[in-house]
Amino acid sequence: MAGGSRPTRGDPVVHPSAVLGEGVELDDGVEVGPFCFLQGRIRIGAGTCLMSHVTILGNTEIGRDNVLHPNVVIGDEPQDISYTGGPRAVRIGDRNIFREGVTIHRGSEKGEVTIVGNDNYFMQNSHAAHDCRIGNSTIIAGGALLAGWVEVGDRALVSGNCVVHQFVRIGRLSLMRGLSRTSRDIPPFCIADGTHTVHAVNVRGLQRAGWNTDQIRAVRNAFRQLFMSRRNLKAAVEEMVNQGPLAAEVMELIDFIRSSRRGVAFGPRSTAPVAGD
Repeated sequence: MAGGSRPTRGDPVVHPSAVLGEGVELDDGVEVGPFCFLQGRIRIGAGTCLMSHVTILGNTEIGRDNVLHPNVVIGDEPQDISYTGGPRAVRIGDRNIFREGVTIHRGSEKGEVTIVGNDNYFMQNSHAAHDCRIGNSTIIAGGALLAGWVEVGDRALVSGNCVVHQFVRIGRLSLMRGLSRTSRDIPPFCIADGTHTVHAVNVRGLQRAGWNTDQIRAVRNAFRQLFMSRRNLKAAVEEMVNQGPLAAEVMELIDFIRSSRRGVAFGPRSTAPVAGD
């Protein structure tokens, strides 16, 4: 099954060693490989492949054409000492890839559902805790840990062994460099490094997303004004707004900052040029 030719969309293919509970529903073309274990109210969309030793539990829905590599665990109980076994859920979209050892937990006692969108890539041993909200086309690299209630915007990249505190937001098209950590929100379009510090604009990421020169220039100018001087961020935002009409991308950055509840990452301690900007 894994690595070979995929079957045409037809009846599901279930290996004899797999264990499926009574509440499991498989759409056309689903592959369930050796030693998989599915128990709970589970629905898996057409064309999704569970390679081997995959565990899916609880109230879990997985969309179409996902690929789950060995030892992935989806929908297990949250790592929340107050959890008493309530019917919390996981909802996963289409065309996601979950590499070896990825874990996605169901919602918590005070939450409801963990959500993963479409076209995301979770690398080996990465983790999304209870009640996370993962957008579309993100990359969560190997060993990255997302605590409960974390939100990751579309096309963000969380690099290897990063750690993200609960309730933190990672903005759209932002990048966390490897081994970085944050307990503050990372604004969209920015590069974060160290401890909740943004150092530059994610220029190459914006170029790959199809942004033109004027869009990138507008965001870079806004970044300099907001983060490259040692001043109050709220005051800098209001000053920028009062300057007149702003590009849509700059307004997205400002709206993100204004809506932050945990506070926004700091600017760099040094104003020296940073690689990548």
